[in-house]
Amino acid sequence: MPDLLLELFSEEIPARMQRKAGEDLKKLVTDALVERGLLYEGAKAFVTPRRLALHVAGLPVRGRDVREERKGPRVGAPEAAIQGFLKAAGLNSLDQASIVSDPKKGDSYVAVIEKPGQETIQAIAEIVPAVIRSFPWPKSMRWGKASAAGGSLRWVRPLHSILCTFGAETEDTEIVPFEVDRLVSGNVTHGHRFHAPGPITVKRLEDYVASLEKAKVVLDADRRKEIILTDARNLAFAQGLDLVEDEGLLEEVAGLVEWPVVLMGQFEERFLDIPGEAIRATIRANQKCFVLRDPATGALANRFILVSNLMASDGGAAITAGNGRVVRARLSDAAYFWQTDRGALPDLETFRDSAEKLGLDLAKPLDQRMAKLDKLGVVFHARLGTQGERVQRIAALARELAPLVGADPEKAERAAKLAKADLPTEMVGEFPELQGLMGRKYAELQGEDASVAAAVEEHYKPLGPSDRVPSDPVSVAVALADKLDTLVGFWLIEEKPTGSKDPYALRRAALGVIRLVIENQVSLLLRKHLFQHVGRMPLIMEMTSTLEGATGRVLGNAGERPVIAADLLSFFHDRLKVMLRDQGARHDLVDAVLGEGASANDDLLLITRRVAALGRFLDTEDGRNLLAGYKRAANILKAEERKDGEGAFAGAPDLHLIADAGLIEEKALAVALAQATPKAEAAVAAEDYEGAMAALAEIRPAVDAFFDKVTVNDPDPALRANRLKLLNQLRQATRAVADFDRIAG
Repeated sequence: MPDLLLELFSEEIPARMQRKAGEDLKKLVTDALVERGLLYEGAKAFVTPRRLALHVAGLPVRGRDVREERKGPRVGAPEAAIQGFLKAAGLNSLDQASIVSDPKKGDSYVAVIEKPGQETIQAIAEIVPAVIRSFPWPKSMRWGKASAAGGSLRWVRPLHSILCTFGAETEDTEIVPFEVDRLVSGNVTHGHRFHAPGPITVKRLEDYVASLEKAKVVLDADRRKEIILTDARNLAFAQGLDLVEDEGLLEEVAGLVEWPVVLMGQFEERFLDIPGEAIRATIRANQKCFVLRDPATGALANRFILVSNLMASDGGAAITAGNGRVVRARLSDAAYFWQTDRGALPDLETFRDSAEKLGLDLAKPLDQRMAKLDKLGVVFHARLGTQGERVQRIAALARELAPLVGADPEKAERAAKLAKADLPTEMVGEFPELQGLMGRKYAELQGEDASVAAAVEEHYKPLGPSDRVPSDPVSVAVALADKLDTLVGFWLIEEKPTGSKDPYALRRAALGVIRLVIENQVSLLLRKHLFQHVGRMPLIMEMTSTLEGATGRVLGNAGERPVIAADLLSFFHDRLKVMLRDQGARHDLVDAVLGEGASANDDLLLITRRVAALGRFLDTEDGRNLLAGYKRAANILKAEERKDGEGAFAGAPDLHLIADAGLIEEKALAVALAQATPKAEAAVAAEDYEGAMAALAEIRPAVDAFFDKVTVNDPDPALRANRLKLLNQLRQATRAVADFDRIAG
């Protein structure tokens, strides 16, 4: 079957846009083909720094014929209805329609519309220009004389040529004929910008890939990545070094070259006094180069790997030398930053008030930077105060949380006060991605406790679902305080996530809190600390225009605290549900544990333990049978409560009535409930969820026997009401553990 080969050859495609552009081209073209009934066997997109290509295999020569019957109005209908039917069906008169009879509705007109299948080459000629004109580049441009016209083509960079062929493997391919802004489709591409810039005529994918390879173009981005990685590892191995692998950088570099040539450069050993992370950030950000390390010590080596797009006649010596000069210049800047940040700031007296307010030691460089950050009044958020005010709040909350996570309160408070101190440093100003890490380095240099220094870096973690969770108690306390302050603050000013929008990464912050408490087995009454922290927020009058004038509300006033704490706790529950479901927990079990009275479930660790215990219990025969018995009891109660009113069967059953009835099974259930309910409640209170489930399991035989032998809706109204009260006791006993109504089954 015929294949489609499409290439859009341009001046440049930025590396960061390439993967998405390939996916977009594939989806837009194949979706349009399918919409026209042109099904295909497979499709693959290719992208290089200069070309965006697509191969679609197994297309038919033409689409299928379509026959459609369209029902019209009744015979004798008004003229307007008749004319509308003819126009919609594409008929000239009623003579082209047929009449069908229906015993109930009478005679109606029917149009039989037959459409011959469209030639595939014609369909492609319509689809591709439309895709090109509407292509969703994040940024695009117009160029040349045509750019003065408003409707001219926009592309990421000037589009030079369009290759588009269609045909079977055993036949000559045809050029799909179309034109886009004076660019006429053809069967010609071009090779490497410098090594083989001349035109290349191609027919189909096989000779297209082979011809480009000869012209020094590796079409497949994944193959370019493999070449770079393999050659880089081999070069490093030859020098007795290890490559510091970087998937993000590898992806970017593969998008910068069409013919990757891997080379090794070097810089002076004196630069190795700079922290390795800063060296790596400098070389990565400015030169897109990889760093190397000594496998014996793990320390960085004074070598780097660069990737060229040229096979130079001198073996790359000039390219390597040029990159080396730039790397040395950038490392000289980094060395200056490193030295400056360790020295004293001028005008220290101007920071003394801030130092006293925050309890900082102006004899220490990192304390000086924190005092400077506060003195400058650097704003965290216009409605939530400055960074200095935020640090005070985080320090107070970290001290409060410290005993709960096993941390020293003094160390937690000290770490929190230094957590943002590296923000005004020269190194972080140049490389923002090093914030936290440089703070740790500077904290260690001024002799801070190891846990304090670690917390300065780790308080940002975890940054995502796969990021490492800190385990040092001081780090845990400060990380929790930092994230809770962020969440409470933005909840106060009603900047909550909506739909897919979350500009302040509040979902990530909530997930970070959840992972910190669960993975470190921290039992934390979240509602209490949320409530208390609202009171630490800045007393900022928020003005709102109304018809009467300006009214204001104070952030953090006592009346708002319970509402904000409860709403934020609900947000934590939603994120916890998502996390547990992603980990394989049944969604109904999560809902059951959080079910009725979910706002009271503010210990996230205990919620997860309860979900796990409930899952294990329901995997047993006792659990499955008790659930079935509960469902039966709940259904009976709901039906009878609709008649007698909700709450009609609250209260304890009359034990004398049970005794007088003389049914062993009814007595057995009453006794089992009386014995098991306090056991389950006590076990839950002691956080022994396995014990709570075991207590519920004791009820199961009595429940089975009760439904087997006892008639709940007895003709005697007193017996009926008493037995329904007994079933209500069963319902309440299970709710000590979870809301069984929410469990499927």
